[in-house]
Amino acid sequence: MAAGEADRFPRYAAELIALAPDVILASATPSARAVRQATRMVPIVFVLVPDAVGSGLVDSLSRPGGNATGFTMYEFSIGTKWLELLKQVAPKVTRVAVFRDPANPAGMGQFGAIQGAAPSFGVEIIPIAVDDAETIERGITAFARTPNGGLIVVALPTTTMHRELIVKLAASHQLPAVYPSRVHAAGGGPVSFGSDTLNEYRSAAGYVDRILRGEKPADLPVQAPTKYELVINLKTAKALGLNVPPTLLARADEVIE
Repeated sequence: MAAGEADRFPRYAAELIALAPDVILASATPSARAVRQATRMVPIVFVLVPDAVGSGLVDSLSRPGGNATGFTMYEFSIGTKWLELLKQVAPKVTRVAVFRDPANPAGMGQFGAIQGAAPSFGVEIIPIAVDDAETIERGITAFARTPNGGLIVVALPTTTMHRELIVKLAASHQLPAVYPSRVHAAGGGPVSFGSDTLNEYRSAAGYVDRILRGEKPADLPVQAPTKYELVINLKTAKALGLNVPPTLLARADEVIE
């Protein structure tokens, strides 16, 4: 909604509310929070939000309690899965760079979950800031100077906006990486694991229809993903010298060759 520039969200949200919509579909936490702060009357259906309660969008998942409801991307425990996948394709990794955005509560939740799981995988977690493209490039370049490194790209508006740059930098520095959605693997990332975002939007359309027919967001529970996709870009993995275990390939929902 605001090209990742935080100061634009409140202004754009106010302009949207001024149009007197019957219902608003908000994509990702910053957009959802902006419209939620702008109105407590217009119904809101959100998607691609990792932590709806922690972000202040709803009182609880089962009983949202206000004018917003929708669909979450995943639970923070997915960070353990990302670490597991990274170690499976790159067992020698001992240092893992993870993008962190202190201004984003969901992003900090993801980072905390990965950091908490790190000792069980024998890795050290190194934070990388995601303020802008220059910061991302500087952080990855500095991290890559030390060997045995890997990268976990968490789901943030900034990492989505700069996904092509991140994939390019990871490849140029020969960093094995795990990404949060299929679009990253299709764009050249070796491995991605995350929810089916298209299905979230389809489900959101159903909630919008129900609200337009008279139901209230407060009565529609926030729903978690029902399916997670494992996508492996075998071409990229081979270029990075990664040996993807046959058991992992067999489990993949899609293999890009």
